[in-house]
Amino acid sequence: MNKAITDGLVFMPVAFAAGNLGQFSRGDGTPGSDTYNGIATAAFVPADQDFGGCLEVQKTDATQKLRYMGQTPLPLGCYLKITARVKAVSGALPEIRIAGYAAQANGSAASGIVTAGPTTQLTSYGEVVEISAIVGSGNRDGVDLVWGTSATYGHFGIDMIGINGGVLRIDDLQIEDVTNVFLRDMMNWVDVRDYGAVGDGVTDDTAAFEAADAAAAGRRVLVSSGVYRLEQSLTLESRVQFEGTLSMPTEAILSLAKDFSLPVYIDAFGGDEELAFKKALQSLLNGADHESLDLGGRRVSVYGPIDVQAAVPNRTTYAQRRVIRNGQLRAEDSGNWSPETVTSTATYSAGTPWKLTNVSNIANIQQGSLVTGAGVGREIYVKDVNVAAQELTLSQPLSDAVGVQTYTFTRFKFMLDFTGFERLNVFELEGIEFQCNELASGVLWPAFGTVNVVRNCVFNRPGHRGLVSSGDGCQGALIDLCQFISHEGCELTQNRQSVAIVTNANDVKIRNCRASQFRHFAVVSGAQSIITGNHFFQGDPANAGVRSAGVVLTLRACNAQISGNYIDNCFIEWTNEREPEPDFTGGFGFAGLSITNNVMLCSNVATSFSFIVVKPYGINHRLNGLNVSGNTFRGVGVAIDRAERIDTSFADMDKGSFRDVSFVGNTYHNIEYGAQNPLMVTHSQNTHAQVWEVDSGNRLPFEGYSQQVDSVVATSRLRNESNVSEYDLPYTQAGTGPNNDRVQLTFSRPVLGDVAVTMRSDR
Repeated sequence: MNKAITDGLVFMPVAFAAGNLGQFSRGDGTPGSDTYNGIATAAFVPADQDFGGCLEVQKTDATQKLRYMGQTPLPLGCYLKITARVKAVSGALPEIRIAGYAAQANGSAASGIVTAGPTTQLTSYGEVVEISAIVGSGNRDGVDLVWGTSATYGHFGIDMIGINGGVLRIDDLQIEDVTNVFLRDMMNWVDVRDYGAVGDGVTDDTAAFEAADAAAAGRRVLVSSGVYRLEQSLTLESRVQFEGTLSMPTEAILSLAKDFSLPVYIDAFGGDEELAFKKALQSLLNGADHESLDLGGRRVSVYGPIDVQAAVPNRTTYAQRRVIRNGQLRAEDSGNWSPETVTSTATYSAGTPWKLTNVSNIANIQQGSLVTGAGVGREIYVKDVNVAAQELTLSQPLSDAVGVQTYTFTRFKFMLDFTGFERLNVFELEGIEFQCNELASGVLWPAFGTVNVVRNCVFNRPGHRGLVSSGDGCQGALIDLCQFISHEGCELTQNRQSVAIVTNANDVKIRNCRASQFRHFAVVSGAQSIITGNHFFQGDPANAGVRSAGVVLTLRACNAQISGNYIDNCFIEWTNEREPEPDFTGGFGFAGLSITNNVMLCSNVATSFSFIVVKPYGINHRLNGLNVSGNTFRGVGVAIDRAERIDTSFADMDKGSFRDVSFVGNTYHNIEYGAQNPLMVTHSQNTHAQVWEVDSGNRLPFEGYSQQVDSVVATSRLRNESNVSEYDLPYTQAGTGPNNDRVQLTFSRPVLGDVAVTMRSDR
């Protein structure tokens, strides 16, 4: 910047000449002040051997001033350098300095500012001494006269101070615009090229970036146009602006301490969103300055599965809270999303229920693959692959697969794949939309991990799966406020394949989510799960259509809570499909499930549809701790038989061994047989009989047996054959009738009347 060029301002004083000494003042330079014209102690010397034309003066005042009377403008942000060349000719040797008069717009002197520069002592005759000072509005290093904003122009020259009598010669005064000297300090950035960066895409510019960052001192680092190769990890402590782009090896980490957000990384890597996301994620898991990566609301186009661990190659475990939030990952049609399928023979033994051994073709089987085959339960995955031992570790045991058989291993492609980590704890995804586009699946958790969180995310049209744990990476997981949107809404329920959530470990919480028209909302294989506040619906337009399970509980002693959900055209299925030897031989049985305060609705279903289905995979199983209370069961446009049933595809249950089964406080609309336990029924005996048989009306849960009677209350006068009142207490016998669901009351003699009987299907 040069104001003389850009704005046409004149800074330079006129040269000394015989006729113009009247333009140089002996005072401040203000109009009316005394000049050097016509005085005996000053003269113009036309041909000095050092200066050419110059002014010769004799010092006569203690502080003798020389000021150019022209108004030298001083724009804000402009810096002027005043230079004078002086030599002593004879007499006493004084001190000299640059000085000036700081004038406000009205011509008056600006107060409280320095008007004189540093002094220089003349020490010999004939020696040319150059003095200078810089004047400007800003207090910057190198500015001698800081005049602030009040001075608008000045009268500049020199002061001669000290002993009088000396004769001096003074060359023409020079005033020049030196604002360019201060440009770098005035700008709020430093350019990496000024510190040695080449930007040719080949030369390692890491050291230049570090130098620029060190020099920034609170300013931004400007990465100007070019391609900059950084061979080493780099941390920039300053804010940064990218006009050029970076190139780095995979293992090199880029940490932007003050600009840590995905949009800045996208700028850094030339708009390559996927690479930028990986490098930002790498920094997140390798630094302590940030707990979260903000995607900045950006949509990131993803052209293939992101192996998160491969993006962070120096980490195989991580256990500090980190969050990715606020953006969208969009699967692009690149041909990289098709599942990979491998078939292999393997041996399964009930003695090692979590493993497949002697696996052929094992090198081609990938960790995280879905396992299918005879006797394989739903949603079982490969947790670990040991090629050397030809052994696979499974996410869950198989149900009935002992021996050698052929298995199919299908590896879905997930947008975020964490299976490369051995363990990942307290990692959170928040406010992210996984736009799967019917191509990709959503998120695959690693084999091990605790308290990982997915919150307020949307899994939009996953190709196969939404959120899956291929092992115990879901221990204590929190899945909150998420939405799962299927692409199979136009398919009949029985033809759907996609699953929203798969978990395997204990203590999972699934809360306040919404899922539409998947095959299953959640397949839950661990214990102590809490499923609450969700809305999942799986209907289709078929008349008397088939419905699939919304929630599948695969552990019989599940200790789970399902509460406050809206369960729409699907059901809760409780199985023991994870048991290699599925027959009951001991233990609690189907135990520890509480289903409370849910809204359950169905439409266009067969009358055999039920909202709660228990499916034993072996014989002799029993219920031992089931609480169903406060629920609303409703059929819309259809009346179904029961709200609950046993699926006897493999076996029925031992109904005579039910324990602690509670069905109370439920509401039934368009349900033929509304189950209660304990069940109170009324019985009217219209003929005299000593033995009355009281029918449960098929209203004991799961068409269970009547196992005991809690109470018998006469609701009218009991009368014998003589119509005389009888005050008799009958004894009871439960489990009578062809279906073992009736109760016999035996009196001391034949009577008739009315009673209310409370019976139970459990003990």
